[in-house]
Amino acid sequence: MKLTIERIGHLGDGVAQGPDGPLFVPGVLPGEEVEVDGAVVRIVTPSVERKKAPCSHAKSCGGCLMQHASDGFVEGWKEGIVRGALAAQGLEAVFRPTVTSPPRSRRRATLAARKTKGGALMGFHARGSDVIVPVPNCQLLHPDLVAGFPVLEALVKIGGSRSTEVDLTVTRSLAGLDVAVAGGKELDAQMRLELARLAESHGIARLTWGGEVIALRTAPVQRFGKALVAPPPGAFLQATAEGEAALLSGVRDAVGGAKRIVDLFAGCGTFALPLAESAEVLAVEGEAAMTAALEKGWRNAEGLKRVTVETRDLFRRPLEPDEFKGVDAVVIDPPRAGAEAQVACLVATKVPVIAAVSCNPATFARDAKALVAAGWRIDWIQVVDQFRWSSHVELVARFSRT
Repeated sequence: MKLTIERIGHLGDGVAQGPDGPLFVPGVLPGEEVEVDGAVVRIVTPSVERKKAPCSHAKSCGGCLMQHASDGFVEGWKEGIVRGALAAQGLEAVFRPTVTSPPRSRRRATLAARKTKGGALMGFHARGSDVIVPVPNCQLLHPDLVAGFPVLEALVKIGGSRSTEVDLTVTRSLAGLDVAVAGGKELDAQMRLELARLAESHGIARLTWGGEVIALRTAPVQRFGKALVAPPPGAFLQATAEGEAALLSGVRDAVGGAKRIVDLFAGCGTFALPLAESAEVLAVEGEAAMTAALEKGWRNAEGLKRVTVETRDLFRRPLEPDEFKGVDAVVIDPPRAGAEAQVACLVATKVPVIAAVSCNPATFARDAKALVAAGWRIDWIQVVDQFRWSSHVELVARFSRT
């Protein structure tokens, strides 16, 4: 069947009109003529935006979807996803230029692995499959993560299984790799000893197995402004240092000279601690281990203003309007579900500025609609693409009272 690709859907597939309705074709670009025979797609007329994939694993690995497209095309596509989400809510905005993280910059990833008869198989899943594809030449991950592949495979040989998968969440810290393993065998005395020796001999900063820390050579710290923070095992961290810097720059630009700031869904202090260099901050987060790490980082840092930390489930118990009295700016960075309950309280406040960070354009647009209906204005939006070559979109936006 010969098709002409009309557009790219929000998950990265090309959309074409087939005889019985829309068809979704992977690995294509708008305007391309293609021939499709089952799972085989042949490009008849390539787009000028098409380029050779930089990674040798691009065709087999499901970790990246858009390596066949130019950077400019991907930036426009991701901005278009945000514009489309806004339009669905009757909104529009001014967009700042997109900031894209460079190749080989991902500092955190979850790898799938399985013990084999001869050793271990580790990598990412093929697209739409549970087949594990090894990625020794990955162009997405930071070189420090790739350099750690041999020790990760050794961990799987010790504590993995041939019948079930093991998930290895690996994070690059200032002190070395921080590894959290889920799905491995139950620990016994001999396995604890072998794993701890392996982690120590290969310089792993921290090894967590099934939620239990079994080796801690040194604290796996991250730098947030002037503070050093050791996040709990598996805790949220922005995917790249460059992406985090771009989001922080946008947040700082949005809040301006604010002296009293509330940081909602504060995590381990990605924004709260750098902002405390010039403002007093109330940092609110639902995970107690993360707020403990944030507070410890603040107490051990020098030159910061007061940071008050509160552990609170903002979905069940959002901050009420009277708790924002005297606040100059709010930073809000919710998970993919958005912040519907918290925004419902924010609209009743007199806070002049909101810096909104989001990893889900749809829930961002939903929450933005509530703010705009209550008298706020979207001053600008900036897309930050730290999940390069994927369909994930992040952004930072400034809202102000009209």
